[in-house]
Amino acid sequence: MKEHTTNYSNTFILVADDSNANVGSIPPLKGGKHTVAGLHFEMIANHPYEFTSDDVIFRVFAQRKELADSEWIDARNEFFSKGQPCFRASPLTKKYGWGIHYNADGKMALFSVDSIEYRQFEVDAHLEKVKAMKSKK
Repeated sequence: MKEHTTNYSNTFILVADDSNANVGSIPPLKGGKHTVAGLHFEMIANHPYEFTSDDVIFRVFAQRKELADSEWIDARNEFFSKGQPCFRASPLTKKYGWGIHYNADGKMALFSVDSIEYRQFEVDAHLEKVKAMKSKK
């Protein structure tokens, strides 16, 4: 079975060109519950440079599906047998004003579009830079 990945390394995802965000904001609850974007935000913000993109995307999927730990290996293999959207398509980078830095090990952290770190990553010649996808065509 082919395995797809959403992981990057030594890369910075810039906020989408059509984003109105001028500061990083926390995705709001919807109906009193966290959205997928909110769960992604919590996981990355609370554990900077601890998880890869694949880790975050799958863990949130498993949490929402209420998978038992014993089901994770098979479920993860099945999940990544199909392509999954990467964080370039995430509301975090498209709508909520967060850039995402991936270190050499592919571990990720969030940086607000108005932060000094964001500007430093934006001009770092040693990093690949990719823009988040636009929300509008």
